[in-house]
Amino acid sequence: MALTPIDRTLLTRCLEKEPGAWKDFVDRFMGLFVHVVTHTAHSRSIRVTQEDIDDLCAEVFVTLLANDFAVLRQFRGKSSLATYLTVVARRVIVREMSQRRMAQAMGHTNASPETIERSLHAESNRVADQEEVERRLHGLDAQEADIVRQFHLEGRSYREISSGLGVPQNTIGPTSTRARAKLRGKVEQEQ
Repeated sequence: MALTPIDRTLLTRCLEKEPGAWKDFVDRFMGLFVHVVTHTAHSRSIRVTQEDIDDLCAEVFVTLLANDFAVLRQFRGKSSLATYLTVVARRVIVREMSQRRMAQAMGHTNASPETIERSLHAESNRVADQEEVERRLHGLDAQEADIVRQFHLEGRSYREISSGLGVPQNTIGPTSTRARAKLRGKVEQEQ
């Protein structure tokens, strides 16, 4: 399917930065991008929340706006605009999902403070009392306890922990993961 006159006009209006053109573009293609996010997530067995969908769609729009609409300027009209945008969106979304999975696997997270708090709460089997957490941390190696305490309780970044403890930044995530696994094991033994 070729480029339709409606899409050609909309594209031209966006590239010429006409007032209201970007809003019309977003209104026209937002549903397409949401579909690409949900389909891509489903095909990769990744659960996405509405917040994730919004974030991923925003990444697509940021990519389209970057460098004075460089991606839109590269469109040659040899397919429909929707087809072209689907390919672009899918590439952006797959890249973002891969980066997020890698960050999660390494122990990094971009989650909100509320999400982090819920996650920590669940991981420590609902141990809400900080004194109880400190007692449990005493059973860990000193360095593991420091890393867990600084990252999870004090909210420090990997870079801050690395410079403060004098350990390589790329060891923080794996050390934290091992320590949390030990804590989970202790909690299960006590129950």
